[in-house]
Amino acid sequence: MKYLIILGDGMADEPIPELGGKTPLQATEKPEIDWLAEHGRSGLLDTIPEGFAPGSEIANLAILGYNLNEVFEGRGSLEAASMGVKIEDGEMAMRCNLITIEDGKIKNHSGGQISSPEAAILIQALQDRFGGGDFNFFPGVSYRHLLKMKGGDKAIITTPPHDVIGEDYRKYLVKAGTGAAAAKTAERLNRLTEEAMKVLEEHPVNVARRKAGKDVANSIWPWSPGYRPKMKTLQEQFPEIRSGSVISAVDLIKGIGVYAGLTPIEVEGATGLYDTNYEGKAEAALKALKEQDFVFLHLEASDEAGHDGDPQLKMTTIRYLNDRIVRPILNGIQTWNEDVSIAILPDHPTPCAIRTHTAAPVPFTIYRTGGSSDSVRVFDEFSAREGSYGQIAGRGFIELFLSGD
Repeated sequence: MKYLIILGDGMADEPIPELGGKTPLQATEKPEIDWLAEHGRSGLLDTIPEGFAPGSEIANLAILGYNLNEVFEGRGSLEAASMGVKIEDGEMAMRCNLITIEDGKIKNHSGGQISSPEAAILIQALQDRFGGGDFNFFPGVSYRHLLKMKGGDKAIITTPPHDVIGEDYRKYLVKAGTGAAAAKTAERLNRLTEEAMKVLEEHPVNVARRKAGKDVANSIWPWSPGYRPKMKTLQEQFPEIRSGSVISAVDLIKGIGVYAGLTPIEVEGATGLYDTNYEGKAEAALKALKEQDFVFLHLEASDEAGHDGDPQLKMTTIRYLNDRIVRPILNGIQTWNEDVSIAILPDHPTPCAIRTHTAAPVPFTIYRTGGSSDSVRVFDEFSAREGSYGQIAGRGFIELFLSGD
């Protein structure tokens, strides 16, 4: 048996008035995704354990069966693994967004969806100015970057920037948790943020963006701190998985894959947005699945559309997922002699109305060649409630997926 998980990040939503009271999943024509639901079995999955914020790092670790209380060390440490950046003893890693601040408020979490080449220049400017000592910056994809800090205490309170769009940034700077070390860490990070603004505001990249009518990436935003995590690989936990790959444009997901024992596959033109190379990802997934047991295929675009509060764009990303990922994959496996299990699901909802993640359960479908089906005929947040799997949580999904039940 071959195992493929297709994850549409943030794809789930809530009913939207302009869509006639439907969710984007309900309002979008997606015949191949619905075919999976009709010929497979569905249910609802709780991906956010109690006590954790509804982030992609939490949800994807839970989907792969990890106990968050045992393994979670923040986004930064996971993304560092994807980027090949080693976290040494005494170092703390953090996600470091490039964001847009306008009139003292966070306008967006993405520096106006800044391109990776532009962002790399800005991150290098920050490294030239502040790096080499206690702080070091590493460029990632688009607005998503990495900051390492020596001597940092992770007992600080940080806020994801996508949760506070439109708010005064000063209210959400790093806060001390408990202890003098955490207070010192917060002070150092906030001083770095304010100094970085001075470097970024009139940098030539931002001057050019401003002239072009684009939002400028005029601030950093460090968040989700942690040390080097300790995780067992999927191969060590599940005998069904002897080898596997992860396909994603997002360092967070690739980093989770690295710690989980999966080989990251780079796809040219993968952006993490609606303009990503869908065909290249589908082709890479089929090739990897022929050679290995397990593939985790991640698409970020729907999440970004949710953060932008754009229902029409979200529908477009779902249609692209159907037409350019699911359809070619289903066509590709038709000629295979080996059985395939395919799961499709989001990691969490990202409702357009609130432009951030929620902890609501997400729909999932598991289709197996030659397997049984239930009464569900379409894939969406409400139809899945009638699925034969009911509502499950955490590790239950990966165990169910691999069990063949």
